Amino acid sequence: MDYVVHDLGRQPKGATAVIKLSGSAANVRLMDSSNYQKYKAGRNPRFAGGLAKHSPVRLAIPRSGHWYVTVDMLGLRGRARSSASVEPPPLPVLRPSNAGSLTQIRHEPPPYSIGRAESVRDVFISHASEDKEAVARPLAQYLQEAGISVWLDVLELRIGDSLRRKIDQGLANSRFGIVILSRPFFEKGWPQYELDGLVTRYVTGQQNLLPIWHNITKDEVMAQSPSLADKLARSTAQYTVEEIAREIADVVGESDT
Repeated sequence: MDYVVHDLGRQPKGATAVIKLSGSAANVRLMDSSNYQKYKAGRNPRFAGGLAKHSPVRLAIPRSGHWYVTVDMLGLRGRARSSASVEPPPLPVLRPSNAGSLTQIRHEPPPYSIGRAESVRDVFISHASEDKEAVARPLAQYLQEAGISVWLDVLELRIGDSLRRKIDQGLANSRFGIVILSRPFFEKGWPQYELDGLVTRYVTGQQNLLPIWHNITKDEVMAQSPSLADKLARSTAQYTVEEIAREIADVVGESDT
């Protein structure tokens, strides 16, 4: 299929993609990274946009992430020609201040202070340190590029943090739990602590569990945890980390609709 693609890069929620068309009509699609890969592969992606008969076309970016715009003439005559730019989100509405009232003063707590509220993340990645560079870190990067917010220890922990407290906060404030199952995972204490929390939240319906098998067989998983061996998983022996990340991004994205 002949089409033009505009790589908008990573954009914040609320920005606007502005597409200028040279012809009278074209199919315009705004897609995140995972759906653009589907589009390239000829599958059915989820997108914002449609048949545009007027220029410029303005499409709001629904969430932060890496975004693409494609322009094609499928079902139309002519060639797809276009240009694209991005307008940043609007500034907050300016509100009049009352100089005589202390209620107008906003106090921001220092970062990483004890007891501060934790933002909700899309996914929590539980893994053994031996699998960090091969699976966990690139998986987090691919998910972030797809607009998915990620809890990963190296992204969250700072000097002086309580490891148990930070893990508990991450578990309690994530919608999906990704577990990278491997031989080192079942040999370590902290991954088992995280797994106990993830399974508890999964059983109570508070969280979805997404297992990934890395250099481990089903029989080995069965010997350690029959319930996990029975759950649908993805293996790095059959899929690349990027392919697994795309599928996870689709699952997380579908839960938002």
